[in-house]
Amino acid sequence: MVITIFGMGFVGLTTALGFAEFGHEVYGVEVNAEKLAGLQAGKLPFVEPGMDAALTKHVGKDFHAIGYDGLDEALAKSDVVYYCVGTPYGEDGAANLHYLLGAVKDTLERLPRTGYPVLVVKSTVPPSTAEKEIIPFVEKLGWKVGKDLGIGNNPEFLREGHCWDDFMHADRIVLGASDQRTEDVLRKVYEGTDFPVFCVTLNTAEFIKYLSNTLLATLISFSNEMANTAYAINGIQIKEAFDILRMDKRWGNASMTSYVYPGCGYGGYCLPKDTNAFYALSEKVGRPAKMLQQTIRVNDQMAEAIAGRIEDFVKQDKQAKIGVLGLSFKPESDDVRDTPAARILRILAEDGYTNLLAYDPLAMENFSAKYDLPVQYERAYEDVLQKADHLVILTAWQEFADVRERTEKDVLDCRYMLAGQTA
Repeated sequence: MVITIFGMGFVGLTTALGFAEFGHEVYGVEVNAEKLAGLQAGKLPFVEPGMDAALTKHVGKDFHAIGYDGLDEALAKSDVVYYCVGTPYGEDGAANLHYLLGAVKDTLERLPRTGYPVLVVKSTVPPSTAEKEIIPFVEKLGWKVGKDLGIGNNPEFLREGHCWDDFMHADRIVLGASDQRTEDVLRKVYEGTDFPVFCVTLNTAEFIKYLSNTLLATLISFSNEMANTAYAINGIQIKEAFDILRMDKRWGNASMTSYVYPGCGYGGYCLPKDTNAFYALSEKVGRPAKMLQQTIRVNDQMAEAIAGRIEDFVKQDKQAKIGVLGLSFKPESDDVRDTPAARILRILAEDGYTNLLAYDPLAMENFSAKYDLPVQYERAYEDVLQKADHLVILTAWQEFADVRERTEKDVLDCRYMLAGQTA
């Protein structure tokens, strides 16, 4: 099959290279000229284990990175068009469909009226988006869904830092389809794989993605709320308590237990966006999801709670040199979008703590470019250990596991990596 994919971010590029690995011919559309040039040269625009080799293997062969100047040719050949563009949330929490609908419009202005092309949304969108937004939009542009083309939804379940492995060893494939012809086309995309494939309605496919991410966010906020209470009680070994909790055989050794662990709050792109968007939708339909609202509230309050803990840790000494270990929202990633570290450092700076030193194995360049904060970035882990008066772990990089062996300075472990810390 020939597949065109809009958006070459984490999801789009992983999907493009994965489909190329499955034997399809793939066109990846990227509007950023610098990023496009890098892809065409075989340069991965972010850190993801395994994907650099996949890009080298497929670029210029069965994966073609293109701009809009190559879009007409790609669409003329394509059986399926995928959308992996951003759907950020606004001040009201609702998903912003501007980029998605724009890409659909750009497609339909160029798409030949031959065959039965299928437009597939892989971007995360709230339930009923296809039914109430995309299909009316497509038909307003003069195309009849079910006659001229099909509409599909194929949600992603990828973890940053594990995108390639998650895609190539998927635990399930969810396909939402507007009609039987669309379902048949979507099944061909995954033909030859041994993944469990579930075909459902469009609304169901959209809902499954939110069901997954809102649960993960709830587990994180539950853990953080309990840890905050433990901190107030004092004398509680939080790391040990959660480690023992996760030994419960009812978890079935599931990897989801990693979410039942306290830290600085969830960040990145998906969980903040999807929890807010789904809550906004629940209010819109008159059934506000109160537990989800509290999950979001707990997460929003975590930065202030952690900043207060740090200020107590340095005994309110605003001249203290605070060495921050970790800036990315999670280890093994250079992603700093909505990272708790930025919110925490901003609060500290606003409270007058300006001697802030920071080190992250991968994310310092991205962090400094995205956030205007009074932070001194250190080139090496050892530099922070030597220069700081106090050390604070904000991202659970394995590199920091030996910090107490490398220095006698006080360490505040906000990720509960280290044994023996009480609250």
